[in-house]
Amino acid sequence: MLYDNGGTFVSVTATVDSLWRYPVKSMRGQELKELFASYAGVYGDRVFAFTSSASPPGFPWFTGRDQRQMIRYRARFRYPEKAAQPINVCEAEERSANPVPASAADMMIDVETPGGETFAIDDPALVNHLEAATGNRHQLTLRRSEKAMTDAFPVSIFAVQAAQTLGEEIGIRIDTRRFRANIYLDLSSKDPYAENQFVGKSLRIGQKVVVHVLQRDERCMMITLDPDTAEKTPAILKQVAQSHGNMIGLYAAVLTEGVIRKGDPVELLS
Repeated sequence: MLYDNGGTFVSVTATVDSLWRYPVKSMRGQELKELFASYAGVYGDRVFAFTSSASPPGFPWFTGRDQRQMIRYRARFRYPEKAAQPINVCEAEERSANPVPASAADMMIDVETPGGETFAIDDPALVNHLEAATGNRHQLTLRRSEKAMTDAFPVSIFAVQAAQTLGEEIGIRIDTRRFRANIYLDLSSKDPYAENQFVGKSLRIGQKVVVHVLQRDERCMMITLDPDTAEKTPAILKQVAQSHGNMIGLYAAVLTEGVIRKGDPVELLS
């Protein structure tokens, strides 16, 4: 497919299908019309996380691996307009200035539990609630960071065709939200796993943002969890392990910061 980029036609390998961030690590994501991609990750992504006394030092996070209902908690920014982009987004895009985050107060989050209760993210009652849900097997500590507290690399990418084809391989429909990516792509290629060919290469997304694809995403039991019910479907991870080397989706680093919008073209650079 060709795209007119200011009078110059370029080859487009995909378009942006949807954009997501996860204000609290392992809780439900927010779909966005646009997001700011920085060297540190997606702005507003995994701003908060919980660590657990029962988790190993190398992976201290409390996630759906420990309590699968965690993925059903809804985290929302109290002031969404202030949490949408850096406060100097124009300068950050146009002059390559360092993005300046909003204040901690402006980035406050409220969490709605599956049962309908709402807590401020820093309310000790939320910690008590989460600990009680595990039978008090975990002692939790709230963490906050201006950098996305991702598992491995700053940005995750996933092709919607991969989820569709994976579902066909095991005979069920698979919700793409299981893969908890930041950027979902609609590929131009007929190969549903064409995303694998991006590893080691760079992509321009929209007019400005450039990301470098570092590696495929090694998967865990999180993809077995239904995003609405938290019920497990082990066949998904089994198929990924047996037929795809336990990897599906991509990890990337941001080379050029800026705003990505739903529907943006994606160009393969190298």
